[in-house]
Amino acid sequence: MPLPDDLDPATLAAHGGGATDTASAGIVPPIQPATTFLRDPKYDLVNPANIYSRDDSEALRAVETLLARLERGAAALAFPSGMAATAAVFRSLPNGARIVLQSGIYYGTSKFAREFCARRGLALLEVDASDPQALQAACAAHDPDLVFVETPSNPWLKTVDIRRAAETAHGVGARLVVDSTACTPVLTQPLSLGADIVMHSATKGINGHSDVLAGALVTRDPDHAQWQTIATDRHDAGAILGPFEAWLLLRGMRTLPLRMERMSATALELAQRLATDTRVAEVFYPGLPSHRGHDVAVAQMRGGFGGLLSFLVRGTRQDALDVIGRLQLIQRATSLGGVESLVEHRQSIEPDSGIPETLVRLSVGIEAPEDLWRDLDQALG
Repeated sequence: MPLPDDLDPATLAAHGGGATDTASAGIVPPIQPATTFLRDPKYDLVNPANIYSRDDSEALRAVETLLARLERGAAALAFPSGMAATAAVFRSLPNGARIVLQSGIYYGTSKFAREFCARRGLALLEVDASDPQALQAACAAHDPDLVFVETPSNPWLKTVDIRRAAETAHGVGARLVVDSTACTPVLTQPLSLGADIVMHSATKGINGHSDVLAGALVTRDPDHAQWQTIATDRHDAGAILGPFEAWLLLRGMRTLPLRMERMSATALELAQRLATDTRVAEVFYPGLPSHRGHDVAVAQMRGGFGGLLSFLVRGTRQDALDVIGRLQLIQRATSLGGVESLVEHRQSIEPDSGIPETLVRLSVGIEAPEDLWRDLDQALG
């Protein structure tokens, strides 16, 4: 039975969007690994919804249905990674298109956009989109077809006013795409603020268990020509999330609201402590009143400010590496949004991105806040 439209996201997620096993009446949907599906003696499909697994997967449809509902969108498409989802957006643009891209965002997005636009002859302009005036000036000068932003950004935690960005983009005839990976649909719903498409690296908070690679796009206008191009490209290019990954992703999403609530509360507590610590030069977290984008974050994020934060260690590059090396509970690994807390020395991973040598990025998990603080405290020395 379909779930009502007025449910809280926590309830909607806990019930997996209403996905069940209709054949056995199990409360958990099954995994169907088949790549192709039967036809009857007249060569009619036994199940008209299933032809071939490139698009026809019950688990995939369940994930997309739940994501669309959580984002208050009309349709969603799941991909085998967040970058596959981002690439699908860029591939939907015609030759000669112009793009305004937020600067200082996830390095993988910036790197891909630069190289893709160079190969395809697309005009790319990067701008600090957290500055509304800078974004407006860039759009007026560049006349883009697409504006792509990330909020909060990784690793600087800059916040973009999505409503103003949408007005700016639409004012010049552009479409706005928002990478909302750090927020997940629980904390921010960009479509409700005017965005045309929202992108997620579902590998991160949406899955939350560091065991699935996945990406997603969600739209409020599935009939738009760009969305139709993206959907066709996904099918024809085969950029499909497999049934096992989709099933695991749906399972992870059942606890998404609870995880984001805990991560956000703990990250805020740690950010507040770090902000008053003399061993730390600066903290980047939208939940802090001192953060440049705090007012924007308060206006468009609900229930918390996410589990991602960065800070600058006082001293040198080696001092920052020493802090990271002394951590005993927080694990040294590249990702974010998982139930376990992770730490990165981002400059080591992206040496050409302009990230300070003393910046430490922390993805806060669901551990007890005091345990995490004790680990940070002893590591800071």
